[in-house]
Amino acid sequence: MNEEIMSSSLSPEEIGAEQALRPQSLDDFVGQQRVKDQLDLLLRAARERGAPADHILFSGPPGLGKTTLAMIVASEMDSPIRITSGPAITHAGDLASILSSLVEGEVLFLDEIHRMARPAEEMLYMAMEDFRVDVVVGKGPGATAIPLTLPHFTLVGATTRAGLLPGPLRDRFGFTAHLDFYDEADIADIVSRSSSLLDVGISKDSIVELGKRSRGTPRIANRLLRRVRDYAQVHSDGSIDIDMTKSALNMYEVDEIGLDRLDKAILKALIEQFDGGPVGLSTLAMAVGEERETLESVAEPFLVRSGFVARSARGRTATAAAWRHLGKKAPEAGLGLFDSDELEP
Repeated sequence: MNEEIMSSSLSPEEIGAEQALRPQSLDDFVGQQRVKDQLDLLLRAARERGAPADHILFSGPPGLGKTTLAMIVASEMDSPIRITSGPAITHAGDLASILSSLVEGEVLFLDEIHRMARPAEEMLYMAMEDFRVDVVVGKGPGATAIPLTLPHFTLVGATTRAGLLPGPLRDRFGFTAHLDFYDEADIADIVSRSSSLLDVGISKDSIVELGKRSRGTPRIANRLLRRVRDYAQVHSDGSIDIDMTKSALNMYEVDEIGLDRLDKAILKALIEQFDGGPVGLSTLAMAVGEERETLESVAEPFLVRSGFVARSARGRTATAAAWRHLGKKAPEAGLGLFDSDELEP
């Protein structure tokens, strides 16, 4: 279940379902009020000037609405949007081809921008600041740089690893926003809205229960809602009550606070294999059979935020709360033996 709930690699069916539930305007977007207010001001000012909006950077863990906000930017500006991702741009020529085909005022959404190839990244600097690129024709001493003027466009970048972006790239964004995890009330509002769009009957206590188990992440909330809907459809008349909700989520191994199979595997490995840690992230990833990046970008943010895992210069450590959650007694010595100055930034 973890791969279905948490993976950023979505199937076409999942993508279609998520797109159907995406809000289409800032007014429909639930949560992130501070970011919404700032973005609304930016877009209103740009519309009044009759000019494209400044370049925008959204950062934060997966599933919090970065892609949705990028689409809303295009919708609010009444502009077309071009969508690509950092890993898809492996050469400067790839980026030059995209940039040269943009139209005036178009929004270019670049997901996982921190994973873009360095030569393309350097080309992007000039494109963002001067709206031109130099296309190199030929090789060696005979190579010639041909300047190419670009239409004014708005770059919307999204990243789960803002710290990996070089300073010169970050500085070229006129507006940067970090998306935080949502509180349970906002998640409940999102579940209520999504259930209405899906035409699913659901009780209020079921909505609250889904909010508690969604890890503060709208994408997870919507996926859990669809899985509970499937369960209710097969085992009942399709309406969702609290017992149906709990039974479905227990079947999918999502516990009372939202920990899933991968989260519990990480905590068990830390505690049962490494006596609580500290242990390096690569070693921990091998122990649970997942990629290091999956642990760092998908599972770890929630585990750290929930107080189950501590990060230090020596590795990851299971906290006393993690021991208690697994029903185990923490040792009196050997737990959390690191100084505050060893904590990772």
